[in-house]
Amino acid sequence: MAADTTTTTLSLNAPAPPGAAAAGTRRLGLALVVISMAQLMLVLDELIVNTALPHIQRALHFSGTGLEWVVTGYAVTFGGLLMLGGRAGDILGRRRMLSGGILAFTLASLLGGLATTSWLLITARVLQGAGAAVAAPAALSLITVTFPEGKLRTRALGVYAAMTGMGGGAGVVAGGLLTTYASWRWVFFVNVPIGLALATGARYVLPESQRYPRRWDLPGAVTGTASFALLIYGLTRGATGPDGISHWGDAATIAALAGATAAMAAFVAIEARSAQPLLPLWIFADRNRAGVYLILLCLASVFFGMFFFLTLFTQVVWGYSALRGGLAYLPFIGGFIAIAGICTKLTPRAGARVPMTIGAALAPVSMFWLSRVHEHSHYLTGVMLPLLVFAITAGLIFVPLTMALVAGISDEHAGVASSMFNAGQQMGGAVGLAVIGSVAWTIVSNHLRHSVARIPAGHAAPGGHAALPGSPIYDHALTAGVDAALTIGAAATVVALVVTLVTIRVRREDLPDNPLPA
Repeated sequence: MAADTTTTTLSLNAPAPPGAAAAGTRRLGLALVVISMAQLMLVLDELIVNTALPHIQRALHFSGTGLEWVVTGYAVTFGGLLMLGGRAGDILGRRRMLSGGILAFTLASLLGGLATTSWLLITARVLQGAGAAVAAPAALSLITVTFPEGKLRTRALGVYAAMTGMGGGAGVVAGGLLTTYASWRWVFFVNVPIGLALATGARYVLPESQRYPRRWDLPGAVTGTASFALLIYGLTRGATGPDGISHWGDAATIAALAGATAAMAAFVAIEARSAQPLLPLWIFADRNRAGVYLILLCLASVFFGMFFFLTLFTQVVWGYSALRGGLAYLPFIGGFIAIAGICTKLTPRAGARVPMTIGAALAPVSMFWLSRVHEHSHYLTGVMLPLLVFAITAGLIFVPLTMALVAGISDEHAGVASSMFNAGQQMGGAVGLAVIGSVAWTIVSNHLRHSVARIPAGHAAPGGHAALPGSPIYDHALTAGVDAALTIGAAATVVALVVTLVTIRVRREDLPDNPLPA
């Protein structure tokens, strides 16, 4: 096996024949287009539905906490099945898994666009997540085995990181455009032609990777996915509903959280004893890589919570249309693209620690500033400027973070590292949204209940209309919940800063563009 890996590495770094150099560069360029666009589509789809959520809620009659499952349903299977998806790429070939995962994702998108009930839409989102779990780890690992170590791989990783970071902002903008000029159903239908084009292109421009004979570790996959799904269900169900009743003490909530704990303990025990574990525990032994995963968990929770609740705030409280609500994120996208481009060139020279530390220090500032938004805030100072600061934060962190993750990883273990990169995003995002959502909806419900109780007898609107969406009471309650959600996000960025200072020690020589001498 070692000999095979060495041969593959040597063949990638061997000088190309003179006449083949230009053609090889063009082929690598096309390969990067397919890989980066696939990553953008998968990440974008996590949040493209956010702008359309109010329309989806009205059309399919979702409750507030049930609406979160349009987002978390995708994240549960995406994050829970990623390790199995990474193992499938190692065993069956990463190009095959990329194409197959994208096709499954595309068919599920078609089902989502045709959904007529809430349960059918959530089912489609779950299936989308399963397809993404197969495709995403294959995309990142294909970069590490397709692009020669040096400037080409560094540039490819920079583009990949940029697509990952800007996917959320691009998603809400695209969602706004599609919802306004077509229908909320087109946030799903748009994936169909793009997915078919990418699956076809992958067959012609991407080389098939070397296959490694390994066991599937189905017990690990089952227990890992079950623990994650039960955790999200328990956290989401425990939130106080619009009726003001807490569900944390319900038998179903307690059973879900207890089941999640037991399944996670079983997963760790299985992986520790398995000869070929789905998730080798040694991957966390490296200080830098463990820190990268913790930072991903924190930042993903911030991204999910911010885009979900800020989108609801601008549309419900400020009365923005879906289009205007999406366009509100354009400064974030522009700022992130600019900083990510600079950071792609800066990181190989300065190392990962410097830009990541600067970005992590700016993150709490931007999120705390954003958490001060209220009904009477102005867009410029309440949303746009803090979003620009957060864009700088994301650009400074995501590019070096991606490079640090794959530094020193052999081709044989690229699938594991890639799946954990995406799993960190999905697990952090889903768990973060569940926790943040629980607190936020509890605060909204309590504000509504207390405000309605203070209305003098005989002055209450018939049917309780004083507390419905669009009323001043509801706007104030939702603002309080959104501010709490963003404040929790600020606390998560403080944790990310501490982890960065304590764990990240990646030197210039450790990065792909600066390999250590043999």
